[in-house]
Amino acid sequence: MFSIKKILILCGIFTTTQVFALPQDSRRAGGIAVIPLAQNVTEVSYNGQAVLLTQPNAQRYAVFGIPLSTPVGTLQLQTNAQPIQIEIQPYKYAEQRLTIKNQDYVNPQQEQLDRYAHEAKEQNDIYASFTAAQSADFPRFIHPTAGKFSNSFGRKRFFNGEERAPHSGLDIPAPVGQKVVAPAIGIVVGVGDYFFNGKTVLVDHGQGLISMFCHLSKINVEKGQRLQQGEVLGLVGKTGRVTGPHLHWGMSLNNARIDPQLFLAR
Repeated sequence: MFSIKKILILCGIFTTTQVFALPQDSRRAGGIAVIPLAQNVTEVSYNGQAVLLTQPNAQRYAVFGIPLSTPVGTLQLQTNAQPIQIEIQPYKYAEQRLTIKNQDYVNPQQEQLDRYAHEAKEQNDIYASFTAAQSADFPRFIHPTAGKFSNSFGRKRFFNGEERAPHSGLDIPAPVGQKVVAPAIGIVVGVGDYFFNGKTVLVDHGQGLISMFCHLSKINVEKGQRLQQGEVLGLVGKTGRVTGPHLHWGMSLNNARIDPQLFLAR
């Protein structure tokens, strides 16, 4: 005997969030806009950067990452037809004040700044890339490691009293050595031991959607390796600029750093 849920699925009555895994629509700086498109719209871009498109059923969607620097107000996307306007809503992020014992991580020496500039370019080139979709539907995401989220994304940060850029990822406190897994299928496009980020893995999920995993104690994958969802990519650590062991999970979409929690099931 079919349950009511199964009958509704077979009849196509369930809402899109129940049938497939579109991320949460949150139109704020650092958020995501999930935009239904007219049938004649086949290309969407923002400031020359291609925007991810997905069509899990008869409806096509643009999934747009809103940069953290975006002011409140109207933002316009370009298409092959009419432009699309979306409204960016106000959103207040918390502040975070941290004490860093190693002063090099607060005021780096020139040699360290040069190293950081090289590493930042390497990562930014990955964020700006745009590859083919890796599956017909938008990828479903799971937690990359066990632990309670600190809701640290977007926080204005102060290191030893000095203001720095807002936090562009999500911190998950966890013990050193705990497994970190791929939250969705993807290809490893970056592996490194960086000045600020420590041991790091970057995974491309297709169409400008990139995951970043930082401060690892061990990396279990290599560049070019294809990962299945749930496959171990490394272990939690405390490498780079940290105050304790945790996983920094970052997400970038159309070269905008966005809140990873928006990709997880509600």
